[in-house]
Amino acid sequence: MAEQIWDSFARLNAGERFKRQSAEMGSAVTEAIVEEARVFPGFRVLDVACGAGEPSISIAALLKGTGEVVGVDMAAEPLKVARERARKRGLENVEYMQADVHALPFADASFDRVTSRLGVMFFGDLPQALGEMRRVLKPGGRVALLAWGAMEQPYFEMTIGKVRRMRPGLEVPAGARQMFKFGVPGTLAAALGEAGFHEAEDRVRRLRWDWHGSPEEMWDYFRGVTVPFRGLLEKVEGDAEVDAAVLAALRESFDGEYVRIEWPCP
Repeated sequence: MAEQIWDSFARLNAGERFKRQSAEMGSAVTEAIVEEARVFPGFRVLDVACGAGEPSISIAALLKGTGEVVGVDMAAEPLKVARERARKRGLENVEYMQADVHALPFADASFDRVTSRLGVMFFGDLPQALGEMRRVLKPGGRVALLAWGAMEQPYFEMTIGKVRRMRPGLEVPAGARQMFKFGVPGTLAAALGEAGFHEAEDRVRRLRWDWHGSPEEMWDYFRGVTVPFRGLLEKVEGDAEVDAAVLAALRESFDGEYVRIEWPCP
């Protein structure tokens, strides 16, 4: 079922329409996780829940033709996008395959690094998933995970927060609430420690999440790609008052070229 949700037409269509803006918006986030991964030439890196190809593409480029990067995701369609992006970049040291983090198809101690950008919040069985990551990691290896912080941050306050204030009877779907499960500092580190990782820590970082385009485009993109909120957003589809309120909030951060946003993540 997860594959069908993340492979939905609405999400893929929005991703294609706004792929340039989406890639630019996520660049600071990608840079942060690549920095934390601390990769070196010749490393073998596993990127879990890689979606359309980040940070695996950036890591493969950083390795400059050495080593190997393997990106895995449960959804098939984003992997096609990732393969095409890697092909256009001329990257031959990265490959993509469909796989479930809860049962990774790799031998023990296969990778020097394991990364996941905005994926760990959605693992159905977190101890099992983290255990699999630890199993395939070499002794002395490093895992770098990036998750959303608390829901009370500008990106969501200007969008979903505004929707909820306009229509207070609407509830946040359970799948959306889990996006913020690591919003309290220390929560992710505790989960990693319980899974057997040593020297686990999490830190809140404030990163840019700027949208290069109009508030109207950003709102269209948000509604298309934010799968966990789909059940809530469908209930306000065509609601002119809600649209006007969200757009007014986004315009407050619009400088004529970008909607400027900063968000915290652990």
